[in-house]
Parts: sequence; structure tokens; C-alpha cells
Amino acid sequence: MPWNFGDILDASAPFIPGDKPALIHGDQITTWRDFDRRTNALARGLMSRGHKTDDKLAILIRNRPEYMEATCAGFKGRFVHVNVNYRYKAEELFYIFDNSDARVVVYGSEFAPILADIRSRLPGVHTWLQVKVDQTPVPGWALDYEKFVASHDGKPLGIERSGDDLFFLYTGGTTGMPKGVMWTHHDLRQVGLNPNLMPRIPVDVPDHVKLMQESAPGQRFIPACPQMHGTGLLTSFATLMMGGTVITLEGEAFDPVELWEVASKHKATQIAIVGDAFAKPMLRALDENPGRWDLSSLVIIISSGVMWSQEVKHGIIKHIPQVALLDSFGASEAVGFGMAVTTAAGEMQTAKFTLGDDVAVFDANHKRVVPGAPEPGFIARGGNIPVGYWKDEAKTAKTFPVIEGRRWSIPGDYCQLHADGTLTLLGRGSVCINTAGEKVYPEEVEEILKQHPDVDDALVVGVPDDKWGQAVTGVVELKRGARFSEDDLRKHVRAHLAGYKTPKRIVAVEQLFRAPNGKADYKGTTEYAKRALGIG
Repeated sequence: MPWNFGDILDASAPFIPGDKPALIHGDQITTWRDFDRRTNALARGLMSRGHKTDDKLAILIRNRPEYMEATCAGFKGRFVHVNVNYRYKAEELFYIFDNSDARVVVYGSEFAPILADIRSRLPGVHTWLQVKVDQTPVPGWALDYEKFVASHDGKPLGIERSGDDLFFLYTGGTTGMPKGVMWTHHDLRQVGLNPNLMPRIPVDVPDHVKLMQESAPGQRFIPACPQMHGTGLLTSFATLMMGGTVITLEGEAFDPVELWEVASKHKATQIAIVGDAFAKPMLRALDENPGRWDLSSLVIIISSGVMWSQEVKHGIIKHIPQVALLDSFGASEAVGFGMAVTTAAGEMQTAKFTLGDDVAVFDANHKRVVPGAPEPGFIARGGNIPVGYWKDEAKTAKTFPVIEGRRWSIPGDYCQLHADGTLTLLGRGSVCINTAGEKVYPEEVEEILKQHPDVDDALVVGVPDDKWGQAVTGVVELKRGARFSEDDLRKHVRAHLAGYKTPKRIVAVEQLFRAPNGKADYKGTTEYAKRALGIG
């Protein structure tokens, strides 16, 4: 039976206590009764303005209750979700709205001035809804979000939906312009049914409701990373699908003290982060404030997108011994490649994962790599995968090829497939460094650099070099009070990896080049390294 997120929400609502919190943001609490009513009202209001199935609904908001309200209203009204990076400048925002064919834009009031500059070039946008974030008045070309929701009926829409309804997940990737990954509701829901995170897998919507009731009261979940990106977004609405509570932080920038305060106050059970960019400040706050917060309710911290170092995991478990730390390996184009779990009782090596179902490894010629083969390959997922990229047939054909008579998703991540069926990530192929004919995968070197006691974070790139073609180059962010010694860091790497993988040069930077979701900005890192080394 095909899945549709709107159908799941409609079927679940009568069985969730109405006064139970669905969304918490500071002192603002949205109960499930209000959440159901408000999402129905928002969807109905948009339909009354002429919006139809497949109209694109773009969301430009920081982590706030309205993000999940707009997303779930989109599910109910059969509109297509479009995530928008709130760090984008005017031309980047214009590209997303134009490329996605956005018809509705829900945005925070802080972005009104920048939208005013580009809206005349976006005649396709029929409805602008402004969420009050600051004191910016609602401009004449927009509608007040809160008044709009309050002015429409909150009863269920009573419409028929489809498992083929679309959901867009825009990803910047490592190169090129942002691309809209097209998922159907059914496929996205199927890959989200993770046996590691659910007591059992439901077979249809009625069984899902039964499972939700069996699992009551549900998770109390904090997306510490931005909801505009896949990790924070997918985990947030997965929590709501199971009748849980999504708790968002109020600060514009990530503050680990705020995170632990909120987790303690609201008895959070799960937190989502993106690697060490979040985990290291979290651990530092715990080390500096031992015993300050009651985190006895916390059972899972899940990370996705980048590697999460063992040293940091061990440190967090010392403070929260009952917690399970999950490394989830996937991409916007392929959710659920594999997972590594670390607990007080045991762990898996960083970057090593157990394979998920429907996962294989192929070489550059689309030949299957057998377990234990010496050469690395590209990890691929079959089964429930995206339709493709919006408005990009060439890229779709490359990323979603037909191999062995079956369609696969191959985002471009290199890995080593071991004889026991586990795999070790080596990095995204587009950032692989070719140095004198040898391939070096940045993440492998980065993990070793981060093990040095003076290094807080590290990225590794290839810079142009007459002798080597590309010279392996490290850019590190030091721990507070640490002294930078390029020779010491190079010796440290050489002691653990082959000589050709040792950075030819290492430079230090005050703050490493990462996006708000923790992912590496390899382009910015490369440009900085070239400037620091005087390379034109």
C-alpha cells in the first residue's frame, strides 16, 4: 500500500492526546490539537488561493515551529516541499525559487528586505507568507502567516492523495549549482522505516497508527542542525509521523549550552547533529560543566553527513553512559546506505559501516565490486530511490543509472568493501585528490589529523602543484591555547598513513570552513589554502 505523509498525519491525529506538545520553541508550545488544526488551515488557505497539487512550496526559515507546520501543511495539501538555505544571498535565493518553480514562499520576516530585491523577477510566486521573527513589518506584497492560518478552517481537508506525490530536497552537493532531488512520498517513507530506530516496521497506514499507539508517548527530539538540510529535516518530520515532539533551539547560531539546557528541561530522548562540528562543542560544554544537566532521558544522538570521531564519541558517553551514538551514512540522493553504532558496551571503527538493504558497490565501469577486493568503488543504493533531479536529465542519467537491469542511485561516495561485508568510507569522488597518480581521499587524512591532541578540526584538499599535479594540503583549526607546528602534524599523519597521503603542507585557520549543517566547504578551504601558500 503506497505511503503518503499527509495520509499518515490525518490518520494519526485522532489517536494522539490533543494537549500533548507537537512543537516546542522556547516558551512557545504547539499542542498536537493545534498542530493538526493549523496545518489543515494553512493547506486549506493555500488551496482557497488557487494553489493545486504539485505547486512548489518553498520554505526560508531558520529552525522554528513554522518550518514543520509549513512542511506538513504541504503534505496535506499535496504541495511539493522545497527547502531553502537561509545563508544564501539574493542571487542564490533567486536561483532556488526560479529553478524550483516556486508558487508559495513561506519566509521569516528577517529575510523580507532581500526578498523585496528579487521578487519582481519571480512572477511565478503567487503567495508570499511572512512569519514574524523580528519587527520587520509585513510588506504590501506579502501576507501575515499567523493571520492567514487563523483565518481558515482547521478541519481535515478530506482529499485523496497519492504515494507518487513529490517532495523536493535541494542539495548544494560538492560542486555545481544546487540540485532538486525529487522523492516520492512512498519511496521516502520506505527508506525512513529504519529497524534501528523503530520497534517494528509497519505495513500500511492503519498498522502505522497501531505502532504509534504501541510506542507512545513517542520521541522528544531536538534537531540541533538546520532543518533546511536533510539531516535535521527528515528526522524532524519522522518524529512527527510517530506522534512525537520536535523541540527547536532559539539561537541563530548553534550554542551547545543552550542545547543541553533545553534537552534537560524538556527531557529530550533524541538529538540530531552533523559530525564533530556539533559534537566537539557539545563535549566541551559537558567537560566544562560536569553534572550540570540531567540528561538521563537521552537515549540516541544521531549524526549524518560527515564523520564523527571516536575520541569525541567516547567523551560524550562518559557523561551520558546510557546514550547510543549513531553514524548514519546516506545522501539526499540515497537515504539509508548504512549505520554505525557506538555505545558504552562497544563500537565500530569511525567511517566503517554495516551495509543496509539494497546496497552494492560498483567500480567506475559499473562492474560490481566483490567483498574484500583491493580496489575501492562507488557505493550504490537500489530499491526506493529518488525519481531524479528536477530539470536535469543529464545529471539524473549519471547519478541514477541502470545497472544489471536495475535502477541505482550512485551519489559519488567512494568506499572500501571488506570481506565481512562492511565498508569504510573514503570520501566523495569529486573531492578525491590525485597526487602523482595516487588517489587520496580527504576524509581518511582528516580523521588522522583530528586525532592529534592540538587539533580541534581539520579539512584536507588538493591544491595545484607542478610536481605532484595536486598537493595534499591540510587546513586545521587548533584547540584553544594550542601551538601550531606544521612539522609535528605532518609527522603525526606519516606515522599512521602512507607517505603519499601525508600533507605536503598544513596551514592553520581561526575557524574552519563549514556550513551551518557541519558539512565541509571544500571550495572555500581550497581557496584559503592557495592564498595562505601564495599559489595563484
